[in-house]
Amino acid sequence: MRFVLDAEQRMFGETLRRLLADAGTAKIARAWAAGDAGPGRALWAAVADAGVFAVAVPGEFGGAGPLPVELAVAAEELGRAAAPGPYVETLAAAELLGESPWLPRIAEGEAIVSLAVPHALDADVADLVLTADKVERKAGEALASLDPARRLFRVEGGGGFTDFGALLCAAQQIGLARALLDVSVDYARTRRQFGRPIGEYQAIKHRLAGAMVELEFARPLVYGAALSYGTPGFARDVSAAKVAASEASYGTARTALQVHGAIGYTDEYDPSLWIRKARALYSAWGTVAEHRARVIAAL
Repeated sequence: MRFVLDAEQRMFGETLRRLLADAGTAKIARAWAAGDAGPGRALWAAVADAGVFAVAVPGEFGGAGPLPVELAVAAEELGRAAAPGPYVETLAAAELLGESPWLPRIAEGEAIVSLAVPHALDADVADLVLTADKVERKAGEALASLDPARRLFRVEGGGGFTDFGALLCAAQQIGLARALLDVSVDYARTRRQFGRPIGEYQAIKHRLAGAMVELEFARPLVYGAALSYGTPGFARDVSAAKVAASEASYGTARTALQVHGAIGYTDEYDPSLWIRKARALYSAWGTVAEHRARVIAAL
């Protein structure tokens, strides 16, 4: 089967990509990590104006969805930009909440929702914190996070994950991996060692090519899972996509770190924000082992 996004879906993604690029998400992520939510909230409002949250909410509640493929497009672009905030959690909550009075507020971008799966992301700025079984909770103590821009909080009764959230997390990982691969290729073209660009050395070429192959295999699984929304095979397809996206994203982050060398570790260098997020998302919304087990059980 040949699957490509249609013209409207591509335009939606390109518009969102330009919006996020113009916003300067690296600076916003650093402010978010430092506890300054102002720039992040402004970005949230701009993303809402672009219609992202409305695509997750049914028409009778002020939205235009749910449209899983369009939401995967949006999540991919949010991942490409490493945009901070519980975007995936809010979009997943819109699908989870049924006929809740929260839905019109989500559609308008007026409500930030966090899901405890098992910990709640950015619960201190959220208007609503839910468990995966739709129980409203209060957030507890803050926890350490691999990614400073992903601030986690303990929540009583938190646990599990939703298939829709896992799908959007996988799409986010695809965008993140694409951004890391692009910046690594650019760096390999310009960084010189022993009188030659490092990209001319086979060791670098092979690592970058391997990352590209993993990404190209994972992306169709993500969009295939989006297409299967509402079918009996949705959970299986989501788990297959999450495994592939997690491995591609984490593998690309490792490659990016190797290509960049010591500079990849520095807080001042923007790709370090993407590298840390790749590791944090690897185990978010269900571990690779959990999702592999679900795929095996479905075979």
